Amino acid sequence: MLSYSSSNHQIKKLPNPPTNPQIPKSSNPQISAVLLSGGLDSAVLLAEEAARGEVHPIYVSAGLAWEQAERDAIARLLASGRVGQRVQPLVSLSLDMREVYTAAHWSIQGRPPAYHTPDEDVYLPGRNIILLAKAGVYCAAARVGRLVLGTLAHNPFPDATPEFRSAMAHALSLGLAHTLRLEAPYADVSKAEVVRRGASLGVPLELTLSCMNPLAAPGTGLREPGEDLSPTALQARHCGACSKCRERHDAFLEAGITDTTDYADTANIRGRGPGPDPLS
Repeated sequence: MLSYSSSNHQIKKLPNPPTNPQIPKSSNPQISAVLLSGGLDSAVLLAEEAARGEVHPIYVSAGLAWEQAERDAIARLLASGRVGQRVQPLVSLSLDMREVYTAAHWSIQGRPPAYHTPDEDVYLPGRNIILLAKAGVYCAAARVGRLVLGTLAHNPFPDATPEFRSAMAHALSLGLAHTLRLEAPYADVSKAEVVRRGASLGVPLELTLSCMNPLAAPGTGLREPGEDLSPTALQARHCGACSKCRERHDAFLEAGITDTTDYADTANIRGRGPGPDPLS
């Protein structure tokens, strides 16, 4: 099995699974994997995990409209070298949900809920199920014993509960003959607190993407294969009009950290915040 790493353009070969699936595989609890979307929460979580040991970032593509921009954000984030020295090459996986979500679904069309809509409006049925299932199979093959995701305290969805994570961990461990812990270290943490932690760790928050309708920078298009992936290359702009942009901006304001995000629509931007600039 092969995995493409966009951060350093390397192909990573995963170990073959054991020939006898009844034999449990040993795993190292000091090695973790992080579901990385390129957003604020997963970027800061990656840095915190890298501070405690080796960490495997995993991106799972599901065929959603904003994924190219997410992959570009991840590439820039990893290329920056500011998320820790023990981060392994990116593992890129896919599990296409376009066969389940209709072609008219907002996540396929790229027409997300508006700025002031409630969090419940962005629910994607089964999203954490598919992300954890595919990432869990990778963890078993790579002998990683701990898989973490950036679920926050306010997450209202049924696949973001402690009961769900416990049941999913049990099912994956049983079905893969590999003990796997599923953890959400931010389950009792606000997004504002995540912003504070990221700023204190020196995570380049300006390279993260928290938008469901990212737009190309003026006069440019989104990256084509082989184009510059350096942190200084032009990146997608936040639309400034979706509920994820609201969540991001509100978190910076609450944290007292300057929001330097490039929002295309600034009608709802209430100031950049009084705190220190995370770019400095």
